[in-house]
Amino acid sequence: MSEAVVILRPDWDVVGVNAGFSLRSGGVSQPPYDSLNLALHVGDDPAAVRENRRRLAEAAGLEVDPAWVNQVHGNQVVHAQAVERGKTAADAVWSDRRGDVCAVLTADCAPVLLADRAGRCVAAIHAGWRGLACGVIPRCVDALPVNASALDAFVGPCISASAYRVGAEVVERMREVGVEPVANPIPHEPGRISSSAGATHFQLSLVDTAVSVLKRLGVTQVCTRRHCTHADSTRFYSYRRNGRTGRSVGFITRA
Repeated sequence: MSEAVVILRPDWDVVGVNAGFSLRSGGVSQPPYDSLNLALHVGDDPAAVRENRRRLAEAAGLEVDPAWVNQVHGNQVVHAQAVERGKTAADAVWSDRRGDVCAVLTADCAPVLLADRAGRCVAAIHAGWRGLACGVIPRCVDALPVNASALDAFVGPCISASAYRVGAEVVERMREVGVEPVANPIPHEPGRISSSAGATHFQLSLVDTAVSVLKRLGVTQVCTRRHCTHADSTRFYSYRRNGRTGRSVGFITRA
């Protein structure tokens, strides 16, 4: 008997939305994509991905297909109705229309879901370090027809700081654009040139950095799901851990 598709639901107080994060079980993809890979761009059998997407929709109670975009680690924001599936390049999708499914694919990066407490709009954001550094979160918040103070946010499963080692240039680049990364310096390594911060590498927390950005924008209600995608190979895909692997989804729609 095959495993069932499992959806992690945000434990927030938002009503009138259908939102969640997929795990890697319950699909038909073969290794190394086993089993609920939802991405068509990673080398998996397209027929398997289409079946996985069908199973996701059934398990999650989605009435229409998500507005799948080509994610490029940038800051492009698009309305779900403007998405040409498989062609539109963007890293954030929003909608003020009931039924539109905003979705982002991840395998270590942070999926960020936004919902207006009055039920007027929702959004999904793909936030890795590059997206954070180029302002994908503020650009998405600015695109919404409500004030940031009206939003609730949920940051889903992603790689934890203990598993996410980045160079000092990443920290410096984020600071140059006004993002204060939540990062712990790793002690200087002999024989390597130190940055002005006194370290060559840092352990970067995508979750805490995203939370910091959201709160600075005025989003006061921010919840998190602190599961490490790198540490839990049974439930999550991780690009840093495996390289060639599948993708999970974070989705949200006005119910």
